[in-house]
Amino acid sequence: MTVDRLGVGESAHIVGVDGEPSYRRRLMEMGLVPGTSIENCGRSPLGDPTAYRVRGMILSLRSADAALIRVEPG
Repeated sequence: MTVDRLGVGESAHIVGVDGEPSYRRRLMEMGLVPGTSIENCGRSPLGDPTAYRVRGMILSLRSADAALIRVEPG
């Protein structure tokens, strides 16, 4: 499952980040590393981007970027 499939209010744990190495590194530098919990806080009025709570901060990710982050529910 990927982060873009989380419904509003749902949370999960990150298990991996896919994509091009330089872009994967950028996402991981923002705190999106395996073992971290992530919660969908809400979508923008047009549906993209979506706000996620990670490590106590709010990140806004486009759907294409969120599709690169693999998670497991819980």
